Amino acid sequence: MEYYNYLKSLHLIFVITWFAGLFYIVRLFVYQIEANEKPSPEKEILQAQYKIMAYRLWYIITWPSAVLASIFAFWMLFFTDLGNAWLKMPWMHVKLCFVFLLYLYHGKCHQIFKQLQNDEVKYSNNFMRLWNEGATIILFAVVFLVVLKSAINWIYGVIGIILFSVLIMLGFRFYKRIREKK
Repeated sequence: MEYYNYLKSLHLIFVITWFAGLFYIVRLFVYQIEANEKPSPEKEILQAQYKIMAYRLWYIITWPSAVLASIFAFWMLFFTDLGNAWLKMPWMHVKLCFVFLLYLYHGKCHQIFKQLQNDEVKYSNNFMRLWNEGATIILFAVVFLVVLKSAINWIYGVIGIILFSVLIMLGFRFYKRIREKK
């Protein structure tokens, strides 16, 4: 059992750094998109700096964290008795569906990263602010699933974060209108 706890600890550490990378990369996407609208030479200076920051974050923190979190998760699930038992539980099936969504989210972020590295701006900064909520919703769902170990009760947590996200977006729009009036 102690062996399993070491694996779980390492898995959690890399999940945390993976999510930190996903949260921050999207923030850098917002900054890169906003920098694209600046006049020269500010535009070029900011774009160059944000590209370096995004590259380092993506390839030194986010990708390695995703890979290591996945390796330790796979190890726990398929090479320990407790993991094998959990694979038979409905809540774990739902969790693995959210993990699959997280991989899709990560893949889309990689696509956006590559576009911005090539100076292709296809999304607005407001879209990126909304896009950042995707990782938050996945995080809430997975945490509630793991803590409650219920295939149903996680729904309340996700509904709560969605309502919270709606309130944040309404506040964002309200603040934006106030700024535009000044």
